[in-house]
Amino acid sequence: MAPAKDVRVLVVDDNALILDLLMKGLAPHCQTSAAADGADALLKIVDDPPDLILCDYRMPGLDGRQLYEKLRARQQTRHIPFIFLASRSDMEERLRPIVEGVEEFVVKPFFLKDVVRRTKKVIDRLQLEKLQNRAVRPGVIQGRLEEMSILDLMQSLEMGQKSCRLTVRRDGEACQMFFASGQCADATLGSVEGEEAVFQVVRWPAGEFEIDFNSTASRSTISRTTTGLLMEALRLVDESQRDSTSVEGVETAG
Repeated sequence: MAPAKDVRVLVVDDNALILDLLMKGLAPHCQTSAAADGADALLKIVDDPPDLILCDYRMPGLDGRQLYEKLRARQQTRHIPFIFLASRSDMEERLRPIVEGVEEFVVKPFFLKDVVRRTKKVIDRLQLEKLQNRAVRPGVIQGRLEEMSILDLMQSLEMGQKSCRLTVRRDGEACQMFFASGQCADATLGSVEGEEAVFQVVRWPAGEFEIDFNSTASRSTISRTTTGLLMEALRLVDESQRDSTSVEGVETAG
């Protein structure tokens, strides 16, 4: 199944095994393409610029830094954000002076799960920017939860410290969440209010959403931070799934 997001990520690494692992890890979250070295990447980027580049630093021939510098010298590609994979010594000696356009420095060796998690945060932000550019009304973003899940939306709003109203709709139901500087301050889902409304709506796998940056919170029904709210929501989902598995096991045994 194709990824819902239309963010395009170019993965650059001369190690075929690592390249394959990164491609598979990112595939559910974005549109991926691969380059086996810096020269291959440069040709592909000039021909069809991606939205994000995940790049190894130390490669034969054209290395990661040289690729970065060549792209920064071109008007058409200088805006593309980078995530670098590098050893600690390379990072401290050569990469740290680089700031503009570099979203993350990931130390090698790394856990694939960690790279995917950190890359996905950038992907979510870029996806939100794409939706914002397609907005039909000033200050209002619309989309589907198949494009960005509620978890992704809330994390992106927190990271961007946004103040807005997030409305999520599904099968005649609607949940409104108000954010102040990235923190979810208030939520309502029918007669349910506060944290419980968020805990219920986080389970929705599909639906429509609207973000209105012209609306602000007028009250506070939630005391947790957005991160705390999402962590508790995920804990409750896991707990519910474990309970469901236990019940199925008992029924099967019976």
